[in-house]
This record gives sequence, C-alpha cells and structure tokens, in this order.
Amino acid sequence: MAHQKLIFSMPARADLAFDAFHYHHWRGQWDSLVSRTQVQHGAPCPSVGAISENTGAGALRTLSMRTQFVSYHRPTLAAAKMIGRSFPFTQWAASMRHLPDGPDRSLLIYTYTFDVGPACLRWILEPFVRWVFERKTRQRFARLAQFLAVHAPEIAAWQRQQSTQAVASNATQTAHRP
Repeated sequence: MAHQKLIFSMPARADLAFDAFHYHHWRGQWDSLVSRTQVQHGAPCPSVGAISENTGAGALRTLSMRTQFVSYHRPTLAAAKMIGRSFPFTQWAASMRHLPDGPDRSLLIYTYTFDVGPACLRWILEPFVRWVFERKTRQRFARLAQFLAVHAPEIAAWQRQQSTQAVASNATQTAHRP
C-alpha cells in the first residue's frame, strides 16, 4: 500500500486554492491530469456523497476514475475515495486540506493512499505507480500554483459575485413568502 503526505505552498488564500481545485470551471483551465471532470447530475462542484467522473489527460488519458466525496468542507477540507476499480488502482483515497499561511498564501496538504493490482504483480507495479503518481501530483499542484499566481484576483471576483447572487436569491425568496 502506498501512503504519502505532500505539502505545497500556494500563492493565494486557502479559499481561492480550494475553489480553483474543486469548481470544475476553474479546474478545467489548469489541471494537467484530467481531460474531463464532472460531478454526476451536473453540479459545479462536489459535495458529501457526490460522485465525480474523471478522465485522464496526456499519457494518462486511458486512466478513468469515479470518486465519491466522503468529506467536503469548503474552504478547508475535501476527501474522496475511488468507486470500483481503475487499473492499476484497486483502492484509492485522497484528502486535501487548505490552511492559511499569511495574508495571500496558503498551504495545500495532499494525503493519498492507494493499492495496486493484480496482487501477484503488486511487488513490481507499486514502486513504479508510486513514482509516477507522486511525480504527476507534484507537477499538477505546481500548475495549480502557477494558475493561482495569475488568476487569484479573477477567482476572488467570482467568489464575490457568487456571494452577491446568493444574498439576492435569499432576499427574493424571503420577500415572496406569505
């Protein structure tokens, strides 16, 4: 079983890094590991119990994985586990914790666990899969950091717009109640 915790410094607040990863509108602009990602039933982001379908990109384009979110606490923590199997993984789970690290910086703590199979080939597959997974994960979060360095103000403006729309929607609903 492979288990690892990686810590990445992000050039943006924790809430911005969280939304850049979990809202598919933003993720599609930077994520080098997926060519397509979507939450079943068309939600713009995951929630507890939501199932997400992810199709690999580049050399990993044949890797497709369905995950179910077991935790989703915006803007600090999200965790998911694989549903079914996706070669070479027989089990996979990961969590992302976002912590403040100054006024415009944060830490992204990514923890993952996986098993590979078939069991008779695990001794040879696991070291290779572990190496590729960690390498691709480091590249992926470096791309997220590069994206945030340029687009953090845009994500912050989007968040303000979302907040304003939610307040307006609540006010409209309250005004129409008998």
